[in-house]
Amino acid sequence: MRLETKRLIIRSLLPEDETAYIKMASDGSLHEIFGDCSDCQEWMGSWLKEAIQLDKENNPRQEYLAYAIIEKESGQVIGSVGCSYYEDLDKTGITYFIGSNYRRKGYAAEAARAYADYFLQNYPYPEIIATVQTKNVPSCKVIERAGFSLTETKNYRDINDEKEEIYNFYKKTV
Repeated sequence: MRLETKRLIIRSLLPEDETAYIKMASDGSLHEIFGDCSDCQEWMGSWLKEAIQLDKENNPRQEYLAYAIIEKESGQVIGSVGCSYYEDLDKTGITYFIGSNYRRKGYAAEAARAYADYFLQNYPYPEIIATVQTKNVPSCKVIERAGFSLTETKNYRDINDEKEEIYNFYKKTV
């Protein structure tokens, strides 16, 4: 998969992305997706192999699809965007992260909007959702800037949560 926006390239993952992802894990950028990443150098290569295989299978109702976000100007891998299947909700939700050095520049919203539009145009699903803890105000703003609409706020326990937290639920439709 390959998408281009004004400032970004979103593409399928490559084995050589491992170093960039380990670096982003060390700055805490992957915590919400992977939890504790203190040992990520031990498993990141396996995760990349799995993600590359899932991309080939191209089924957003499987576990997840993940793609690299590249800043055009520098050519650097700066994050990831894709989707994850929520078995408990029977819905597919957007996932993303941006390395700490590239935050507050609008990259996350730009990538999330591009991927959500791609998802809605290329898969037979009428919506893609987003779940964001209400205390994560920057991520709520990213999702809203990416064109998602708030549908409800409720207690929810996501995969890496130790207990229920208050989440905003968003959706973007065709």
